[in-house]
Amino acid sequence: MTSLNNSGLQKTVAVIGGGPAGLMAAEVLAAGGMQVHVYDAMPSVGRKFLLAGKGGMNLTHSEAYDDFLSRYGARRPQIGPLLDQFSPDALRAWVHALGIETFIGSSGRVFPTDMKAAPLLRAWLHRLRQAGVGFHMRHRWLGWNEAGALSFETPQGPLAVNADSVVLALGGGSWARLGSDAKWVPLLAQREVALAPLLPANCGFEAGWSEYFREHFAGHHLKSVAITVAGNPVAGTPVAGTPVAGTPVSDGDRPELRKQGEFVITADGIEGSLVYALSAGLRDRIAASGSAQIYLDLLPDWSLQRVTDEVARPRGARSWSSHLQSRLGLKGVKTSLLRELVPAADFGQPLLLAQAIKALPLTLLAARPIDEAISSAGGVRFEGMDQGLMLKALPGVFCAGEMLDWEAPTGGYLLSACLASGRAAGNGVLSWLR
Repeated sequence: MTSLNNSGLQKTVAVIGGGPAGLMAAEVLAAGGMQVHVYDAMPSVGRKFLLAGKGGMNLTHSEAYDDFLSRYGARRPQIGPLLDQFSPDALRAWVHALGIETFIGSSGRVFPTDMKAAPLLRAWLHRLRQAGVGFHMRHRWLGWNEAGALSFETPQGPLAVNADSVVLALGGGSWARLGSDAKWVPLLAQREVALAPLLPANCGFEAGWSEYFREHFAGHHLKSVAITVAGNPVAGTPVAGTPVAGTPVSDGDRPELRKQGEFVITADGIEGSLVYALSAGLRDRIAASGSAQIYLDLLPDWSLQRVTDEVARPRGARSWSSHLQSRLGLKGVKTSLLRELVPAADFGQPLLLAQAIKALPLTLLAARPIDEAISSAGGVRFEGMDQGLMLKALPGVFCAGEMLDWEAPTGGYLLSACLASGRAAGNGVLSWLR
């Protein structure tokens, strides 16, 4: 059905931002009969989407739905209704309709059969163009001019665009080189839109390595390890009265949090999937206390007693490195990490050394900069929008994607919520214009 404005012409919607959220909003709007134009500052759309898919395009997750929703922490009440309208199962069906088959990996994550993002994006863009969606690249949004029109900087010079409604899907603050540069923040702040500060999410942390350890082990992977954070704040759980993702929290009586997996030693500290899964709470603790301590279990499948017994066996003329490798299988970066963090005197005391192997304390000093993070927390607050994701301060302007104030771990949760919010914003526009 074609929708007409008061002059009898087809209504026009400008979607600013060509990532997954913006493209999904465009699809919904085009299907609803709108004349849709997508504007993006980059030379092509979906750049972060394509880069994220280089290691295998993780679309969503197949775990139980209630567990899935729990990944959104304090923002579950706001993200949940969006996902109810576009669930992980609905997302898979949508991908299949594009001609892309999917499968569930051993971890429960859902991938395209070929693991690639590019074929999915090509099929999607073809369908959007067939639906009449117009694309305008290298168009950087500058806000609104004095007449209330959208203002763009383009290769051909300044451009003013009038639209019946607007969807902003401009991304967060991570990976600025791909378009998510957060330059929209002051544009909305001056219009009195409610915003939470942008913070790094799914990020690495600085640990203050010695020069020797940094030079010799940066880039090394630690596999089959566990991290424990004692009294860790629940990821995304805010201080009472301030329901905003990224707000520092006090430890209180929180239970300890332990996760097993792998991560990477960097020149500055640590990063990788296991670290990202804990990053929200660690970031908030550092903001509140100046640092965060984690405990590394280098042999998570061994009991403390077993480790102690093996360490205590006579080592004869062997070095500690040879002894630990022979009795425990510890070698390489794991052994060197013990040397880095354990006092030399403790190597002569089996119980202390065994305790260090099972709970090696590591102090994290700072989160890495937001532009290095996989995603960001903070952004446009849900409290400043209606249920259709329209800004209360700017009627007719809707927001979607990572620029909203929420966060989630990697594993398909980020893309799922971006697509669901784009769909919700598109439906919000249709309801408002009609």
